[in-house]
Amino acid sequence: MSISRAHRRFARPARLLAAAVASALSLTFLGAGQASAADVNNARNAGFESGLSNWTCSANSGTTVSSPVRAGAAALKGTPAGQDNARCSQTVAVRPSSTYSLSAWVQGGYTYLGVTGTGTTDVSTWTPDSASWKQLSTTFTTGASTTSVTVYTQGWYGQAAYFADDVSVFGPDGGGGTDPGPTVPAAPAGLRVSGTTSSSVSLAWNAVSGATGYNVYRSGTKVTAVSGTSATVTGLSAATSYPFQVTATNAAGESPKSATVTGTTNTTTGPGPALPKHAVTGYWQNFNNGAAVQKLADVQSQYDIIAVAFADATGTPGAVTFNLDSAGLNGYTVDQFKADIRAKQAAGKKVVVSVGGERGTVAVNDAASAANFANSVYALMQSYGFDGVDIDLENGLNATYMTQALRSLSGKAGSSLIITMAPQTIDMQSTSNSYFQTALNIKDILTVVNMQYYNSGSMLGCDGKVYSQGSVDFLTALACIQLEGGLAPSQVGLGLPASPRGAGSGYVSPTIVNNALACLTKGTNCGSFKPSRTYPDLRGAMTWSTNWDATAGNAWSNAVGPYVHALS
Repeated sequence: MSISRAHRRFARPARLLAAAVASALSLTFLGAGQASAADVNNARNAGFESGLSNWTCSANSGTTVSSPVRAGAAALKGTPAGQDNARCSQTVAVRPSSTYSLSAWVQGGYTYLGVTGTGTTDVSTWTPDSASWKQLSTTFTTGASTTSVTVYTQGWYGQAAYFADDVSVFGPDGGGGTDPGPTVPAAPAGLRVSGTTSSSVSLAWNAVSGATGYNVYRSGTKVTAVSGTSATVTGLSAATSYPFQVTATNAAGESPKSATVTGTTNTTTGPGPALPKHAVTGYWQNFNNGAAVQKLADVQSQYDIIAVAFADATGTPGAVTFNLDSAGLNGYTVDQFKADIRAKQAAGKKVVVSVGGERGTVAVNDAASAANFANSVYALMQSYGFDGVDIDLENGLNATYMTQALRSLSGKAGSSLIITMAPQTIDMQSTSNSYFQTALNIKDILTVVNMQYYNSGSMLGCDGKVYSQGSVDFLTALACIQLEGGLAPSQVGLGLPASPRGAGSGYVSPTIVNNALACLTKGTNCGSFKPSRTYPDLRGAMTWSTNWDATAGNAWSNAVGPYVHALS
């Protein structure tokens, strides 16, 4: 088995990244205004069920497709090409001096939703790449003589195609004709408990046709509202049972309540995992790709978290298994492997199973695969003694269902669960990206995100400037996005190759790694970028891999390990 962690990726154009990330860090989405009983959706063919009727797309860039769709049988696909951004627009009749809620569901590449000709302030909103449907929404007010506006969706130059569905211009009837108004949705079915901790219950349910949101009730009192089909209710008492119900909502109103399910929180457990305040993570290769072959017992003592690479996909969607490559590892047996895990744990180390990698094909994209993922990872933890899981999915991640899966796993494993993540740089450029959103969604149970600062090319820092990999500035300015984007400093680590052979590009000397750690934690040894504040609780660093480190005489761990552990 020959696997390389060299990931081939291309940097986005600097002008696009500068605009996109700067906007993403500052953009606040406007919520839809409260509608009255007489309000209607003034958009026509809003779900594209009649093809492109009522819509005009620039440069023949638009078409309708049968998949993916959010509702009904069709959705819009807009494909930017050259200098065309795939703008599809519709003239909508409106009333003067009136307020409207503009929304649409989008998926795919960079997508914008906006309105022009309002007679007051034209508005727009946008989202970066999205692997699943998400709703864009904003509001606008018409001028005293405005009787029509132009509503549009569009992509961005040189980016992937986008999809749009269920456009809504909701407000007073402009008299231009409308699609049939929404009806009150049905009550959600399939409400179930997907995970528990000592202070929370995670719920999931089936999607309801025509619903735009859901309300969650505990003991008859509304406790949260969400747009997806899962939610976690927190702040609960340990070892206590709670009844839950869910309703579906849209512009027409709220459905009846679902059937009741009871969730029981776990008993209070002891303190969380005894990781050091500053920790070093290393990936251990369960294969021979030219690096030094190691047994787990051979992994250098400087590593606090050892990520076993990798779990394997199975024929069951979302489920994973682990197959020790005994032949490739010189006859290393499963019994020896399990004993080595226990020995590392006795020495205060944590051993997790990593899911994904460059060629990983695990897909968690619905409730069933989320349950399969949680159940199979927990089974591996019980069988091998793993302390948790590392998420290294480099071919796409669904934030809604990966969140659901990890919440469910947490409910099974309890507070000692270790969850680490190893996203690529592009995955953490904006809090709207699925990987970043997943990390924020599980912030209360997340151990550390060790972003891969390699095989990347140039990327944006938190100051809106473009930095090239291989420098202190690249490490510090990109880490700043995570540190200022919602993750705790203790949940941020710097991921680097242990040697030039460990990755296709991006290797830096251990001195550069330590300089970046000093810059972020103490404000010293910085390059041209200096963060506005320091982060003394920064978790530490990660490397691919312990095997490549050993091949290079352990130069990486011998230099970075003591520096991390000496941070105060």
